[in-house]
Amino acid sequence: MPERRTVALVTLGCARNEVDSEELAGRLEADGWELVEDAEDADVAVVNTCGFVEAAKKDSVDALLEANDLKGHGRTQAVVAVGCMAERYGKDLAEALPEADGVLGFDDYADISDRLQTILSGGIHAAHTPRDRRKLLPISPAERQDSAAAVALPGHGSAAESAPADLPEGIAPVSGPRAPLRRRLDGSPVASVKLASGCDRRCTFCAIPSFRGSFISRRPSDVLNETRWLAEQGVKEIMLVSENNTSYGKDLGDIRLLESLLPELAEVDGIERVRVSYLQPAEMRPGLIDVLTSTPKVVPYFDLSFQHSAPGVLRAMRRFGDTDRFLELLDTIRSKAPQAGVRSNFIVGFPGESEGDLAELERFLNGARLDAIGVFGYSDEEGTEAATYDNKLDEDVVAERLARVSRLAEELVSQRAEERVGETVRVLVESVDEEGVYGRGEHQAPETDGQVLLTSGEGLSVGRMVEAKVVGTEGVDLVAEPLAGSLACSEEAGR
Repeated sequence: MPERRTVALVTLGCARNEVDSEELAGRLEADGWELVEDAEDADVAVVNTCGFVEAAKKDSVDALLEANDLKGHGRTQAVVAVGCMAERYGKDLAEALPEADGVLGFDDYADISDRLQTILSGGIHAAHTPRDRRKLLPISPAERQDSAAAVALPGHGSAAESAPADLPEGIAPVSGPRAPLRRRLDGSPVASVKLASGCDRRCTFCAIPSFRGSFISRRPSDVLNETRWLAEQGVKEIMLVSENNTSYGKDLGDIRLLESLLPELAEVDGIERVRVSYLQPAEMRPGLIDVLTSTPKVVPYFDLSFQHSAPGVLRAMRRFGDTDRFLELLDTIRSKAPQAGVRSNFIVGFPGESEGDLAELERFLNGARLDAIGVFGYSDEEGTEAATYDNKLDEDVVAERLARVSRLAEELVSQRAEERVGETVRVLVESVDEEGVYGRGEHQAPETDGQVLLTSGEGLSVGRMVEAKVVGTEGVDLVAEPLAGSLACSEEAGR
């Protein structure tokens, strides 16, 4: 009987990383590893790191050190770093953090089982040398699909590469040339599905394209097959993720491919809600807005990456738009779906940002009526163009502007929540315990946009959909009362 090998996956960062962790889990379990929830119960703790901004990198290092502290006190024998930070820094991270027994890049994912076994057995797998992944695929999007098989694309990996004929129960048996093995790591009724990887935009503050590579779409059949499998696992809501969903299909010969894929996803048996994240304002098309606001089960939710609204700052960021054009876009969306949810992130203190620029951003925020707002203070990211700019603001000025805009954002999202009092919301129940029954409306994405507390939850369970009337707010969160007959209908649907 083979020796029992256990592994725990600790995931940091965004929903894209969560998908990658579930692909790694599928590959490992298919090769005989036993997945455990807690690192202290695992022979190997695999930390899926985030390398986006300094705070995220610190969290990743802290998680690696925390896992390392388990060695010698329990089962844990090795700690391995994977993910964006590991890919971005490779051997430099290995040298700076000797507590990590291995630093694996994306190229190692297809052989993750062998890599972990080598490390667990006391061997050494050399950390990779980082490289600009934008150079791995052709410059022309139309030529990329033919080259994709030779490039490691987390979330696009082929099941046929490493899967045995008799996959363990619960691992995605999806088909297609780039359909990944996948093992769900929790019982949530919500799951993310990768629509694409990489990014062709060259925002001056962002290093992501250098370590995630150029934009490449997954084929619609792969996305559909994975969604069908997730529905069989009890998933009710899927969230489409990538670095830029509005570019989907451009390398497949059809920039409007998302408009035709969404209705197909909404028709998958068992799926009650389809959500699209990561949309670029400059790439929004009238047809895409129409599909997002009129297709049953596709929620009118717009995760728009505005970043700023002052024209000069946007140009320095190598982005497009201004306050009035952004407000016009929001007016167009709400003319078609008045209850549409909109969220965005913003950077304050960007090099050269003036008081007038900040006032312009505040003018936009006051007029935008956003449901959720993330605000970040600018900091240099190595390897980015903005890091070379001369006209940087003092750290205390950036901190003051961050605090100022954050206060305004908190007030505005609370006001927006209050505007929803009296509305009817369709709530997906996500937790039922002694603290109450909580879920999310269509305008709320997982973990980022607040939640809904239901005033009555008798007979409800996780995964149910409930119609409810908003009767109050708690900051960005809503308090809602299930409508008469809604609980009965939900109970009947669950039988």
